[in-house]
Amino acid sequence: MTDHSQTPPPGGTFTLAGRPVPRIGYGMGQLTRRAAAGGASGVEDAVALLRRAYDLGVRHFDTAQFYGGGLANSLLRQAFSAQRDEIVLATKAGAAPSDGPMPLTAAQRPHELRAAVEDNLATLGTDRLDVVNLRRMDFLPGLIAEGDQVVPLQAQLAELVALREEGKVVGIGISHITLEQLQAAVPVGLACVQNIYHLLGRADEPLLDLCRTHDIAWIPYFPLGGGGAYADIPKVTDDPVVREVAQALGATPTQVGLAWQLQHAPITMLIPGTGSVDHLLENTAAGELVIPADAMARLDALAPPAG
Repeated sequence: MTDHSQTPPPGGTFTLAGRPVPRIGYGMGQLTRRAAAGGASGVEDAVALLRRAYDLGVRHFDTAQFYGGGLANSLLRQAFSAQRDEIVLATKAGAAPSDGPMPLTAAQRPHELRAAVEDNLATLGTDRLDVVNLRRMDFLPGLIAEGDQVVPLQAQLAELVALREEGKVVGIGISHITLEQLQAAVPVGLACVQNIYHLLGRADEPLLDLCRTHDIAWIPYFPLGGGGAYADIPKVTDDPVVREVAQALGATPTQVGLAWQLQHAPITMLIPGTGSVDHLLENTAAGELVIPADAMARLDALAPPAG
């Protein structure tokens, strides 16, 4: 693999799991689906795309054992077996594959969180996970925990802290949470928070502000809105003002939506996913886009923050 140690990190850096990490990372969901559909050649193309991301300065890769039944982790293992110490592997716990009508089911109990960590360690071929994001299931969109899957947050955090003390987990993240849950979790020492947040939907601004206070990385999912079948969320790239700003800056609406996130809060880290090299280049180039103050004011006015 080409040595690109002098390549400027896309979007600058912020601390994640105790180390400075480029603020534009990569999410594995889309690539895994494309690789699964493409067979052997799909896997080869996916590994090549991951290596291209690395060459562009990406070091933060967001994955999950339940992406393709371990395929996402296998792709990362193939791509970066020689660069393990140079990348940040962030994964998830709290859900498991299902053969039912939904592809996932809740796996919220502490022993299930531990099993998820062990499964990720095995398929990634590593001795530690840089970040494990606990995905809570208390409200829509997504699954709602029921029955014995309704688990106190503190019990889950205690298990993740134990795994951290054992050296299997470096940083603890928490996802799909309320402000009150975040306030309760801060004392354990959080690496990051993952909630839905984008230019047109800023209801979780109070959580972002709390993360800013405690230097916790803010890693929004669906950073450009959308969400497909998962949620009915407006697409940032369809907004007329976003498109006007993009045209004025010689950029794409996607780049404006991502650059707004980076400029809005220096603690923000992004994990856009794609199976396309062209879109990968587009996403990483968003880190170089500077939106002027007047344009930022126009964008900010599209959805004033809650609270």
